[in-house]
Amino acid sequence: MSIARALVVVLVGAVIATVGLIAWGAFRWEGATRALFARIDAAQVPPRPAAYDPRELAGLPAPVQRYFRAALREGTPIVAGATIEQRGIFNISETGSRWIRFTAQQRVVTRRPGYVWDAQIELAPWIEIRVHDAYVAGTGILHPSLLGIWSLGELQGSAQIARDQLMRFLAEAPWYPTALLPSQGVRWEPVDARSARATLADGGVVATLTFRFRDDGLIESVHAEARGRSVGGALVPTPWEGRWSEYEQRDGMRVPREGEVAWLLPEGRKPYWRGRVTSLQYLFAR
Repeated sequence: MSIARALVVVLVGAVIATVGLIAWGAFRWEGATRALFARIDAAQVPPRPAAYDPRELAGLPAPVQRYFRAALREGTPIVAGATIEQRGIFNISETGSRWIRFTAQQRVVTRRPGYVWDAQIELAPWIEIRVHDAYVAGTGILHPSLLGIWSLGELQGSAQIARDQLMRFLAEAPWYPTALLPSQGVRWEPVDARSARATLADGGVVATLTFRFRDDGLIESVHAEARGRSVGGALVPTPWEGRWSEYEQRDGMRVPREGEVAWLLPEGRKPYWRGRVTSLQYLFAR
């Protein structure tokens, strides 16, 4: 066999092995994703009541009442679950700016609160990081993996990661706005004419965020005094903010299509997620 022919054989073998490895990693990761979906589905309970009644707004802070009047219609069914597809860019650098593309599918259940974010972050052709970011039956999970095979460090089980992930559920509730109603477990406190503080408890896990509202009543941003930022494999409590925009009507609700999330560092605001919803499907209470 000539040297050229031998090199071709080796190259073809390497390509076949690489494709097989990628396929196996995807199969393995998808199985883990299905298992997480099954866990949040198993913990789900039917929301009550089944539809939004404006009478439950009595006594809420004024900006919160304006929000629900802007975002919901009387009789809107309560969201029991949602499937959200997203695309955007993600900054994978802890200290600098290295933005790369991602796509994700997210499954949400509202009672008991839970979600699984399954993302693919593209490092290079054929090379991607798979990420599970989840809150499942009171447990917070953050697990990035190269190709779905090699773990890049998993955070799970601590009280801090559970609180942080419940905080994300609460921050993203503008996508499923009936989950912010008092009847769904959220307690609202006044801050000022444009802001209010929301607290959601799930067993012993408690998350609190400050919501700021636009002139038209819709949610402009959410803010946490401290949420865990991954630094060298550890979670460092850091001020955190999410912003929402591009609202549209969907199934009797006004929900945002675009968002940006950032850490608020001493040296300035550091965005790390910018995304757009490409598909949004609901499961409603009956």
